[in-house]
Amino acid sequence: MIQRASLIALTFALGATPALADNVQLPIRKAGLWEVTMQVTGVSKTVTPPMVTQQCTDDSVDRMMNRMSSDSMTCSKQDMSKSGASYVADSICTVAGSTVTTHAEATGDFNSAYSVKTVAKTSGGSTLPPEMVTTIEAKWLGACKADQKPGDMMMPGGMKRNVKDLEKMKALLPK
Repeated sequence: MIQRASLIALTFALGATPALADNVQLPIRKAGLWEVTMQVTGVSKTVTPPMVTQQCTDDSVDRMMNRMSSDSMTCSKQDMSKSGASYVADSICTVAGSTVTTHAEATGDFNSAYSVKTVAKTSGGSTLPPEMVTTIEAKWLGACKADQKPGDMMMPGGMKRNVKDLEKMKALLPK
C-alpha cells in the first residue's frame, strides 16, 4: 500500500503533474540520469528507510509521466502556484477509493537538483495511512549510462524497470 499512497508524492516529485487550470506546471527535468532519494513517514507510525533510485529520463519520458499521473487519479481540486524557484500544489483526489488531500512544495531548478515535501491526508476508510509525509531529494548525475534508455529506473537491489512498460500494462487493466 505504500506504493499507492506514495503515487501522489512520487508523481509530483518526478515532475509528473498534470497541467493545471492556470497552466502552472513543474518544468520538465533535464535529460539524463537522476538520483532520487525518497523518505516516507506516517506509515504505521514509523519512518521507512530511504529508497534510492536512479532514473534515466528525457523530455518524452517526463511528458509521458505527466499524462500517466493525470489518468491515474480523479481530482476535484488541483491548484499549483509558482513563486521564484518554488512550486506549491494543493489537491483533493480519489485514489484507490479514498479521498486524498495533498499539500506539496517543490524547490530547485530541475536541471541540477530539486526537493519535494508532500503531506497527504487520507479519508474514506481505506487501507491507506491516514497521514503520510514524503520527502524527496533529487540530483542530476550526468548522462545516462550506456546500457540505459530513457524511462529506465534502477530500483534498490538492482532491479531495473522502464516506465514506458507501465504505460503498456495500463491497457491490460479492467476499465
